[in-house]
Amino acid sequence: MTTWTDLQDHAAKVKSRRISELFEKDNRAAEFTAESGQFLFDYSKTNIDETARDLLIGLAEGAGVAAKREAMFSGAKINETEGRAVLHTALRNLNGSVIVDGEDVMPEVRATHARMAEFAQAVRAGRYTGQGGRITDVVNIGIGGSDLGPAMATLALAPYHDGPRCHFVSNVDGAHVHDVLKGLDPATTLVIVASKTFTTIETMTNAATAKAWMAAEVADPGAQFAALSTAADLTAAFGIDASRVFGFADWVGGRYSMWGPIGLSLMLAVGPEDFDAMLAGAAAMDAHFREAPFAENLPVLLALVGIWHNQGCGRATRAVLPYDQRLARLPAYLQQLEMESNGKRVSMDGADLVVDSGPVVWGEPGTNGQHAFYQLIHQGTRIVPCEFLVAAEGHEPDLAHQHLLLIANCLAQSEALMRGRSLEEATAIMAKKGLTGAELERQARHRVFPGSRPSTTLLYPKLTPEVFGGIVALYEHRVFVEGVILGINSFDQWGVELGKELALALAPVLDGRSEGAGKDGSTRALAARIRALRGM
Repeated sequence: MTTWTDLQDHAAKVKSRRISELFEKDNRAAEFTAESGQFLFDYSKTNIDETARDLLIGLAEGAGVAAKREAMFSGAKINETEGRAVLHTALRNLNGSVIVDGEDVMPEVRATHARMAEFAQAVRAGRYTGQGGRITDVVNIGIGGSDLGPAMATLALAPYHDGPRCHFVSNVDGAHVHDVLKGLDPATTLVIVASKTFTTIETMTNAATAKAWMAAEVADPGAQFAALSTAADLTAAFGIDASRVFGFADWVGGRYSMWGPIGLSLMLAVGPEDFDAMLAGAAAMDAHFREAPFAENLPVLLALVGIWHNQGCGRATRAVLPYDQRLARLPAYLQQLEMESNGKRVSMDGADLVVDSGPVVWGEPGTNGQHAFYQLIHQGTRIVPCEFLVAAEGHEPDLAHQHLLLIANCLAQSEALMRGRSLEEATAIMAKKGLTGAELERQARHRVFPGSRPSTTLLYPKLTPEVFGGIVALYEHRVFVEGVILGINSFDQWGVELGKELALALAPVLDGRSEGAGKDGSTRALAARIRALRGM
């Protein structure tokens, strides 16, 4: 069985080897590429060789990835710290049955999906209206997974929008809700409040603001609200009729929830048919994940590449670089998905981890990033593994020439990261410009690219609903596999709780009801200055 020491020893052994050397074998690209459906995953531009891949697969096998995978899909309570199943996959596979605590959960999943579709069709067809007539705008109020998922998806599937305009409010900063609402007509706006417990402080604060905004012009504001929640008593007290309340079970985590009721805003925008196509794409990736051997399994391979770079090579960050403008929010979505899931310090049994946990995830769409942080990833002192995503075609046939330029930039960046530019090459370039002596050497050194910087590329035909669903499911399962190998629980998030608790305790300090006994000197001083600035 592979150990962390085995992996790290091999990584140290090949550290000085240039990635380009691996391409001396003509079949390198074919042997380090995998396909599934519409996806091709190329990880050949990494320093992973046959030995490294075998070690990584051994690590996955030794961690019991296959057994844990089946436990997840079958409804076992793999979220052990909360005693819950993990079944977001059930939301996108509407056939068959899944048993949790002796009960088949799929009839309720299908019934809720059907209610969502019926409501979405009523809104889109004008059968459900606001006080001012047909709904023109939808405002989704949520935070975390109740915001990032649908916001990302709505942007990603913009070519398929033929329903009301969708807007998203998440930050408790009043500027966010103010700026979203100020351009809308309350009489033709539907507000969706996304909070499982209907108590999330940021969401409910913004919901109250939106309700007051609507009440100024609408006689019955509650009639233009829907809720994505299981708290039927609280949604009723808010004035939302039960027919517009869509609940989901506690085995659906927030950051994995856009496949069900949390995706209602997306369904309103693109319609139930394209929403279901997204579910089908994700379900296809689920099936591939369950059935493909590890050496051909895209989520497993993506996870193993991540493990190699982070825990094997000590690369603490990972850049996600979609060369697809409509995936602009994907890096932010993956920040939550990966860093909230795998940003842990103890294993499932509570023991300290023996290796670092998940990496820092960040990124921007290409080609914008090229004019921002690519300087660092090409010539900086730290190596940042990069993950490129690109479609062979765009949705704008009259702009096909621009899409080819986009693809050229994507492929050029991964090639440049791997190849680099030597001092000799840089010197020759500057010599042709007439430089000589010390100035030639100085200028040439500024133009050296170290190269041998790793990247992967995920290629797909076009960003359709099916492809988009597959991309998100791919990354979900990647996070799961990495978590299993690390031995952690990827499905709780206790790290978000302490700050929430302290924020509630600070409210009376900030408004002067409490002097802040027990608070540290810095916090008390800052609170006092804030009260003074606010004239309190």
